Amino acid sequence: MTLDAAHGPDRAFLFVLGSSRADGNSEILARAAAAHLPADVPQRWVDLNELVLPDFQDGRHEDAGRRAEETEELLRRATVDATDVVIVSPLYWYSLSAQAKRYLDYWSGWLNVPGSDFKERMAGGTLWGVTAMAHDEHEVADGLVTGLNHSAAYLGMRFGGVLTGTASRPGRIRADEQAMIRAKTFFQGEAPLALFPYEEEAGAVV
Repeated sequence: MTLDAAHGPDRAFLFVLGSSRADGNSEILARAAAAHLPADVPQRWVDLNELVLPDFQDGRHEDAGRRAEETEELLRRATVDATDVVIVSPLYWYSLSAQAKRYLDYWSGWLNVPGSDFKERMAGGTLWGVTAMAHDEHEVADGLVTGLNHSAAYLGMRFGGVLTGTASRPGRIRADEQAMIRAKTFFQGEAPLALFPYEEEAGAVV
């Protein structure tokens, strides 16, 4: 697997796989959705389990001169080069997997690199999520959805929402007919600008 730059006319998707299991249900659902993207839209798929990426260390107040390792830098470049970032993670304890959360933790470090333009590069892009869960009641994933929305809002990104499906045993997501139907149109349309709740309330008052 490589993280070399992808080129495309207007949009470029980065799919970040955060499952602890290869070919998991969340990945299957994400690939079903990605299959309906236009053929000329580049797709880059990164499996976090295949990257040598240590746990994030927050050294912004101690080590301003920290240099990113090669893998981290390649992942950062893949992130900022994408117009659309898709976090693909099963619902673990009603939130993101450890792998996916660690990836987002690295965003904190990229924000604080001296001279970093990470926030500016991410602004205007779109964040999406795809998750499979054991529950039929998908509202149990509200915590995951909220976390992604707020992350997008902080960076001035759009938020396309989270494609959810029900599955536990390997491959069972294919039996969730409604999820597979939603996958066909998930990436269509314009995603709204992500807002924090207090911003939504202020807009409603105006």
